[in-house]
Amino acid sequence: MRTGMKTCAVVCCSAAFAIAAACVSAAEVSDDTVKIGVLGDMSGTYATSYSGKGAVAAVEMAVEDFGGEVLGAPIEVISADHQNKADVASSTARKWIDKKNVDMITDLTNSAVGLAVQQLASEKKVITMNTGAATSDLTGEACTKYGIHYGYDTNPLAIGAATGVVENGGESWYFVTVDYAFGHSLEENTARVVKELGGTVVGSAKHPLGTTDFASYLVQAQSSGADVIALANAGDDVVNAIKQASSFQIGTGDQQLVAELMDVGGVRGVGQDKAEGLQFTTAWYWNRDDRSREWTERYLEYSGGEAPTMFHGALYSAASTYLKAVEAAGTDDPDAVREQLGDMTIDDFYANGGHIRPDGLMVHDMYLLKVKHSDEAESKWDVADIVGTVPAEQANIPLSETGCPRVQ
Repeated sequence: MRTGMKTCAVVCCSAAFAIAAACVSAAEVSDDTVKIGVLGDMSGTYATSYSGKGAVAAVEMAVEDFGGEVLGAPIEVISADHQNKADVASSTARKWIDKKNVDMITDLTNSAVGLAVQQLASEKKVITMNTGAATSDLTGEACTKYGIHYGYDTNPLAIGAATGVVENGGESWYFVTVDYAFGHSLEENTARVVKELGGTVVGSAKHPLGTTDFASYLVQAQSSGADVIALANAGDDVVNAIKQASSFQIGTGDQQLVAELMDVGGVRGVGQDKAEGLQFTTAWYWNRDDRSREWTERYLEYSGGEAPTMFHGALYSAASTYLKAVEAAGTDDPDAVREQLGDMTIDDFYANGGHIRPDGLMVHDMYLLKVKHSDEAESKWDVADIVGTVPAEQANIPLSETGCPRVQ
């Protein structure tokens, strides 16, 4: 009987110790919950392949794969539509931070949205991991301590788009540019690279976000006589521009059409055969290697068949990396987590040997893709071949040249 009592005491003490340990761990997590907010375009120009329900699915999948909790606390995912409006996004982010105690905000597709929310969140010491916006200003003049630009920005897009084209005779450029922060940044960065390579920029036409009629802009571009007509836009805008360019025979004669930001969903939206031969730069491609293909198979099942784009891959990777940083730091305190993020090597299906610089940019290799004919496709999403790799050190401008006040 004494033996039984002793066994019971040991078991009870062990259970009490485990409960106490769990309580100590949970005490390191504010509000006993780690909360991730997916603030994206759920209904507009970027909803299909960049953001939308596929973005939420990617983050939820990352949380599920992580085990649903960290440091003994549950992980919660919330989401909202910013409607591509910076004021709506800022209002939502403020409410999330002040009333819902969100620990990290991600997605943020749309550069104006990304810049506004990064500034607001940093003032309140909340980490943002931007996977959708492209402007390099996020880690340039507008950089903050808690702002992370995860995946890609306009600098590698510009380098990837311009280098091969100029070297192969596309010396004069005309831009058709979406008229807000993203388009301005992409055109500016590309023009810089074109000029550095000895090319010239003969003009540009600015169009509003979400326009459906590109005729006047394309006519201006065609009339310029430029060797290259560069589309500095994305989402539905680039799909519509490419479709309408074909009616003017742009890209079939002496003038070359370049889409600076494209994805597999966009290729299918244009029509794979119509887009055949189109080259674009991407941060990740689902058919890159075995790890990417394995992740894609699971994602397609989890997301109900949403396109496996670089944006959704980045969201999964960013959420996983954030949770690993919380776990390693032993707390969700933003300063401790940000320090941990800066010390990590990000080596997963999305980034091989990536790292987050002091300016907040997650640096890794980029890839040049070329659209192939549908007859060569082995599956629905098999739209392109990787024809080149742009090493991280070539794809991104040096830290000293970013203009980020934090690293000067």
